[in-house]
Amino acid sequence: MPEFNFNNKTFSLLENSVNGKVNSETLFKYKQEGNLVTADYSGGTIKYGKIIANLSNNTLHMLYQCITTENELKAGKAIAEISLAKNKKIKLKLNWEWLGEKNENGVSEYIEN
Repeated sequence: MPEFNFNNKTFSLLENSVNGKVNSETLFKYKQEGNLVTADYSGGTIKYGKIIANLSNNTLHMLYQCITTENELKAGKAIAEISLAKNKKIKLKLNWEWLGEKNENGVSEYIEN
């Protein structure tokens, strides 16, 4: 049984790198079956996005894709470190990278609502 449970949890942004597309209005709605973790996300600068991830101990290995409000198609990968905030809510710290020509990368943090 995985240590963390993402099923039916909603997350929002705490902090993002300047080259990230997500903002504070974007909501992530997670589901989980065993080690398979998925999420749909939208709001703010994102029309629609999807995450698929493999949960291993306190790490999520993620692939994600989205379409922005500017009709930009983006895809990337991330490794998310999972921890618990003082209020026992799940916190994610993502080291992410856009896939494509520039391979821009950054760090973002999210908290369970």
